[in-house]
Amino acid sequence: MPTPSSLADSFGRSIRDLRISITDRCNFRCLYCLPETEEAANFYRGRFNPDKAKPINYSWKPRDHFLTYEEIERLVRILARLGVNKIRLTGGEPLLRRNVSNLVSRLAGVPGIDDIALTTNGFLFPDQAAGLHQAGLRRVTFSIDSLDPANFKKITGRDGLHLVKESIRVAKDLGFAPIKLNAVVIRHLNDHELVELARFAQIEKVAMRFIEFMPLDSSRAWQRDHVVGKAEILERVGSAMRLSPIRDENESTTAQRWMIEDGPAEIGVIAPVTEPFCGHCNRIRLTADGQIRTCLFSLGEHDIKESLRGGADDQAVIARLQAIIAQKEERHHIGEADFAQPDRTMSYIGG
Repeated sequence: MPTPSSLADSFGRSIRDLRISITDRCNFRCLYCLPETEEAANFYRGRFNPDKAKPINYSWKPRDHFLTYEEIERLVRILARLGVNKIRLTGGEPLLRRNVSNLVSRLAGVPGIDDIALTTNGFLFPDQAAGLHQAGLRRVTFSIDSLDPANFKKITGRDGLHLVKESIRVAKDLGFAPIKLNAVVIRHLNDHELVELARFAQIEKVAMRFIEFMPLDSSRAWQRDHVVGKAEILERVGSAMRLSPIRDENESTTAQRWMIEDGPAEIGVIAPVTEPFCGHCNRIRLTADGQIRTCLFSLGEHDIKESLRGGADDQAVIARLQAIIAQKEERHHIGEADFAQPDRTMSYIGG
């Protein structure tokens, strides 16, 4: 039987965290991910990279192209034996897939898995929240990039701000905790709302996460000028409200955190561009079509679906996983001359 530390890369990092994308489909068209709307194209065209600012069309794959819930559960059971204890379900928009509560129930019953979370845009959450909670989901993160309805629609391509706010209320009523909010910060688009978003978190008594804009957009229009870095985010929010650092004993966490005033609300900043945290990265990603990604910015992927569907027993799958993890990159290369953007966007990779 493998020991809890048997899933480690060549740099000594033990893998504990698995991000599972359960679908590549999304009902939003966010400017930083799937910028298919004309407004998104106009934003890029008018400010940064006109030659690349073109709406992208996708041909969606058939259902049997993706892992079944049974296959996902089997892989999670194997990974839990190897030391993985934290799962986050992502997409695309994960709630577009049917019966997500069934998958949550399956994963909640896996020995060794003690943390299951979901990241969603909130559009479908109110109708599914009770079933997800009953199935064992306790942690949820909502994307909310703007508090202005018009700007929200410009960023996401949907008129959905009211549904995100409703999702937060429903989650609180059902007892989900902690509740986190994600905002991808893009200069000249929503950076003027930093303080307002932090105050919203304070009012709602939730955790706000500001995320630096990363080069994972399908139009490949990202440039460094888009990025509002951690130091600037903290300076602007801290000038309007008192922030107290929160010491996190889990060094593998992606966010650096500060309590707002006297709490319990907080902000966090995820800064992969200006302050990479690669040295203590303990996570891998499973795409909806059964590929393992050892880094968010990996240029290659590792097929695990073939093992799961090809009759491989658990020991063979374990050997395959250990060989994959041994190839985990030391770090990403954003901002360096040799950086190349992954072929797949965040909607395929999973956040």
